Parts: sequence; structure tokens; C-alpha cells
Amino acid sequence: METPILIENLEKTYKGGFKAVDALTLSVPRRSFVGFLGPNGAGKTTTIKIMTHLLEATGGKVYLNGVDAMSDPKKAMAEVGAVVETPEFYPYLTPVETLEYLGRLRGMSRQDIRRRTGEVLETVKMTEVKDKRIGQFSKGMKQRIAIAQAIMHEPSMIILDEPTSGLDPRGMFEVREVLNDLKKEDYTIFMSSHLLNEVQETCTDVALINRGKLLRYGKVADLIKEARAKKMEVKVARQPEQGVYSRITSLSGVMNLQVQGLNEFTFDIEGGDDEQAQLLVELQSLGLRVVSYKESGLALESLYMSLIADSR
Repeated sequence: METPILIENLEKTYKGGFKAVDALTLSVPRRSFVGFLGPNGAGKTTTIKIMTHLLEATGGKVYLNGVDAMSDPKKAMAEVGAVVETPEFYPYLTPVETLEYLGRLRGMSRQDIRRRTGEVLETVKMTEVKDKRIGQFSKGMKQRIAIAQAIMHEPSMIILDEPTSGLDPRGMFEVREVLNDLKKEDYTIFMSSHLLNEVQETCTDVALINRGKLLRYGKVADLIKEARAKKMEVKVARQPEQGVYSRITSLSGVMNLQVQGLNEFTFDIEGGDDEQAQLLVELQSLGLRVVSYKESGLALESLYMSLIADSR
């Protein structure tokens, strides 16, 4: 299937009239890694629960590998591996025992279970602890076991709901390493996240969502180019004299100046490296002794925040 995930006019309305998903339409091409990006409460988990048949939709359709996930969920999910919400495992079992148990539940043969257990544990970098009890594992390690079980049956598609949520920095790094490795293989990956840096670092495509509505969808690289406004962080040696800030806001391309302290401020600027270099010269011409001058945040941040603000 060239379009393994197809969502058409999906809606979910709860009692009281709250619309969590609002006419969502999305087409995901094969072997892409789509970041389903939005703030908390945007409708990401609701959408994924409908896709994986954990929740019924109010309207619309979801097709997984061409199969209607609402009318025939068992067939639709046959080629899908999913991690939805916080994974929990029997603490007295080891990763090997856990994967063997879950493989049997999926109807895999003993030979396939043995082969795939070694392969997936290597993929998620858990081979060294394969015989330790899961009850001793950190949340990040459990998350990697959850990803291992999701790919155990060699699916063509992986659906992940905020896989780094609640992890410490090390755990987040380790899970993202696994995600970047999976991206190189023959999977279509659909991952929800509220973290801009996570999507920018791991995904090939991004779907921006807020209040259940799709705001923008495209290649990460294309959206970065579109997000020409960048936030700059400036620190100067001394507190600027009165009137200097108003002169800075009048400089070409400068927007949304905010004073952060006695000698620090930020602003948005449109343009690339040449425009940033020219602006530094202009700041110095105003008598400012610039100690540091750097981009603050991510390239997608300005576009992301402006789209969310416009959707309110």
C-alpha cells in the first residue's frame, strides 16, 4: 500500500458537545515517519485510540493498509504494532519471557518467537538485560520493551502515542535513538508528540493539530523553510540606555521584542544567515556591547505557535 494510513473526516464528540477530533483528514505515505504534533489536549491520543480501535469515532473513517479499521479492526490491526499510553508488564518476567508470552498471544510459532526476540531486543538495545526482571527497569527501559513488543510480529506500520512522555533526559535520548534506527527500516511510523524538538529530530513529516483540527501537514524540511521567523537571544555587557529597545524594534525584520532581564532580551527575526549577521552589526551600531547572540528555540517554533494562536 502506497497510502498505509488514510484518515477521512474523522470526528469524535463527547457528551456535552466537546469535539476532541474535528473533521480530521490525513494521508500518510509508505515508509514516512509522521510526527502528529500538538499541545496537550489537541486530540492526538483520541485520534490514535480511534485508529487502534480503543475508542469509537463519532464520524469519519480510518483505513490501515486499505482496511476499514472501524468495520474490520482485527484485519486492520494485523500489520500494525502500537504503543498507546504508559506500558505495563509483569514485573517478575524478563524481556525474553515477556516477548515469548506476547508472541504466543499473537499466534507466532516458537521458531519465529525465538528469532524475533533476539532481533528486536538488539533493535531496542536491550540485549544485555534480556534475562533481568522487568520490575527492576526504569520507565525508559520499559518503553523500549514496549517498542520491542510492537515490532515483534514484523508489522509494516508502527503507531506510537507520545513514546518519550514522562521520561528523564537519558530515557528520552535512548528512545529517540531507537526511533531513529527504526526510521531506517521498512516501517511506516505514526507518532504523536507535543515536543517540537522530538519531531524535528526524528520525523520526516509533521502534521500540526490543535483543538482536533489539522493546521498544517508536510515535510519537516519544507515547514522549516516556511518558518523563516527565528527567535534570537541577546545578552549585552550593560543594561541598554533608555530608548534603545524602541530603536531595536524599528530595525528591519525585528518583531516581538521581549526584555528578559537587565541586560538580556529576545526578539523574532525574519530571514537567514545574512539577515542575522546584518542585524548584529546594527545592534552594535546602537552602542550595545553584545556578549552573546544566538538562536533560541527551534526553527518550527514560530510557525507552530502562530498556527496554534490563529486556531483559538
